[in-house]
Amino acid sequence: MNKQALIAHCLTYHNAVEDYPFADDDSTIMRHSGNRKWFALIFHLHGKLCINLKCDPVRSEFLRRTYAGVYPAWHMNKEHWNTVEVNKVPKGELFAMIVHSFELTAPKIPKAKKK
Repeated sequence: MNKQALIAHCLTYHNAVEDYPFADDDSTIMRHSGNRKWFALIFHLHGKLCINLKCDPVRSEFLRRTYAGVYPAWHMNKEHWNTVEVNKVPKGELFAMIVHSFELTAPKIPKAKKK
């Protein structure tokens, strides 16, 4: 998978937008339009396509033990974020990790609307 295909996949999620807040054109931020929270950072690290994704700490440890291409996030909170080498994990697992990150960072529904 290449970077453009990965961005295109992330844009299929409801109200997802891409952003380029850094001078470095290689770093693409995928965020929710509602709360502006990041759910992914797509970039190249040492020539490899990577994506940083938020993850529950327990699940994070499991993924790091299971896949050589998943490790504590580069340049982000190591407990709650993973760096994933995109082409070192099965596509289905990668997409599941993206969904998980998207859901963890999604805007919260106000209590008044839940009723």
